[in-house]
Amino acid sequence: MMIRTLSTLECTKMLAANRTGHLACAKDGQPYVVCFNYAYADSHLYAFSLLGKKIDWMRENPLVCAQVQEHTQGRGWRSVIVEGRYEELPDRLGHKVQRDHAWAVLSKHTDWWEPGALKPVTPPVSDDLPHVFFRILVEQVSGREAAE
Repeated sequence: MMIRTLSTLECTKMLAANRTGHLACAKDGQPYVVCFNYAYADSHLYAFSLLGKKIDWMRENPLVCAQVQEHTQGRGWRSVIVEGRYEELPDRLGHKVQRDHAWAVLSKHTDWWEPGALKPVTPPVSDDLPHVFFRILVEQVSGREAAE
């Protein structure tokens, strides 16, 4: 296997071309990793989720890591790692533009809401919604590729 480092542009293109990855957060020294669906735009990974452990943990410690991978020919693979910061996009004054942007970016993809278990109300109008829209600010990105 030949392994090479991906350029920043190659990493960004891979983030934009994919929709699923792994999101890692940590609390009190304990890591936690989950699959998540996202859409990439303007140096952010946009996503939404129901309330739960990952949202609780990211609220407490906004430093996160995400990983996206692709399988290529044979035993080949490509992987991108994002180091970033969790930013919640609540349905409140002062966040409307960012939340509407997240909605627009995510809704470009068919059935974008399915992984969140329940389709959000169009447009989102209340803090009572069970969904949390958020984005990960991409602060650092790196990647590798392996080919036979």
